[in-house]
Amino acid sequence: MADGERLICAGSALEDGGRGLRFEVEWRGRREPAFVIRYRDRVHAYLNRCGHVPMELDWNEGEFFDITGLYLICSTHGALYAPGTGACVGGRCNGRGLQPLPVVERDGSVYLMREGN
Repeated sequence: MADGERLICAGSALEDGGRGLRFEVEWRGRREPAFVIRYRDRVHAYLNRCGHVPMELDWNEGEFFDITGLYLICSTHGALYAPGTGACVGGRCNGRGLQPLPVVERDGSVYLMREGN
């Protein structure tokens, strides 16, 4: 693990298009909920906050994908997000995407690169 990195989970804990993993991150001086998912064999992390209203997305803990496994969905508003970018692709997010967090998968583990933006 390099300086400024924080271990989030083992890479094997994330199934492509499956359950994600929740964690907390220091963001702008506050502890905020976040999550990491695997999509198209790459890991992606975001603040766990809908672009429409700052509510957590998962409808059950760790369940961020819609039924097709193609989009991230807000359980409250139905807003849809592209898993690989966090961009709003439909619903009440009105073009406001998810806030991405820098993660890397290396040697079988997933790391958060830095915190506190």
